[in-house]
Amino acid sequence: MRHWTLLPDHSHPTATPQARGGGCDCRRYRISRGGRQRWLQAPTGWTTFTVAFRGELRISGPMGEASGTQSFSSSLAGPHTRARLREHGGSYIGLEVALPPWEAFRTFGVTMHELAEQVVQPGQLLGRRFDTLVAALAATRRWEERLHLLDVRLEEWAATGPGYSPGIVGAWQELARSSGTIPIGRLVAGTQWSWRQLQEHFREQIGLLPKAAARVLRLRRALMLLTADRPPAGVATVCGFSDQAHLTRELKAMTGRTAQWYLRGRGTAGGGPRGALTGAGPAWPADTEERLLIL
Repeated sequence: MRHWTLLPDHSHPTATPQARGGGCDCRRYRISRGGRQRWLQAPTGWTTFTVAFRGELRISGPMGEASGTQSFSSSLAGPHTRARLREHGGSYIGLEVALPPWEAFRTFGVTMHELAEQVVQPGQLLGRRFDTLVAALAATRRWEERLHLLDVRLEEWAATGPGYSPGIVGAWQELARSSGTIPIGRLVAGTQWSWRQLQEHFREQIGLLPKAAARVLRLRRALMLLTADRPPAGVATVCGFSDQAHLTRELKAMTGRTAQWYLRGRGTAGGGPRGALTGAGPAWPADTEERLLIL
C-alpha cells in the first residue's frame, strides 16, 4: 500500500524533501480560480503521473519557449534535468501521483531512459489500461475512494511489470541522503557493480545517469535553501558547488532563473516565489501568477 498525501480543494500540491524518500505520493488538484496560473516545476528524478477529469495543463520549457510547448489533460512525465513551466487557464481537476523512478519502471513497464526529459500522453504508453482507469476514477464520487481505486490499479500494473534491482534503490538513497554530493566512485563501491554496470542500471531503472541524478539532487537542495532565505554564497558551500558563480550557472542552465528570483519567495518552497520571469521569454498576460513547485 502506498503513502498518499491528499490536499484540500482549491489548492496546488506541495512536497517536502522528507516525503521524497522512497514511497509514492498522490495529490489532488481542484483549482477553480480566475486568471491564468503557472508553476515552475523544479528538475526531479521522480516520475509524475497526472490523471485529469477537467481542464488542461500547458507544459513548456523553463522560459515558456513556444517550441516544444504541449497541452495535456492527463500526462506522464519522466525525470528531467531542466525545469518545466506548467500553466492552466483557471480550472483544473485531477489527481497526480509522484513515483520514485524504480517504481515507475515496475509500474509502467518502460525503461526509464525512454521517459527521461519527456512528457507523454499516458494513453500512448498504457493503451486501454489508461482509458479504463480514467473512466473508473471519473465514475467514483469520493476522493478517498478514487485514491483507493488508483492504488489498487497501480499495484496490479506493478505486479505484472519488470522487477527492479534493490541495489539501484540503495544507490539512489545514498545519492539522496547526500543531496548529490557523494563521490560517484564511492557509490560504485557500495553497489559491488562496475562503473559500466552502475551506468546501465541507472539508465534502465532511474532514467538519469548517476552524475545527472546527483546534479538534480544538488540543485533541489539549493532551491529549498534559497526559498528559505539562505544567502546564495552559503547555499553554494553547503550544497557542494565550487562557489556562488557555479551555483548561479547551474540555476540559469537548469531553471532559467537567478538566485534573486528564488530569494523573493522567502520561505515558500511549496507555494514558491511570485513575479515576472527573468531574462528573455514570452510576454505573459498581466493576470498570470507564477510560483515555484518543488515536487
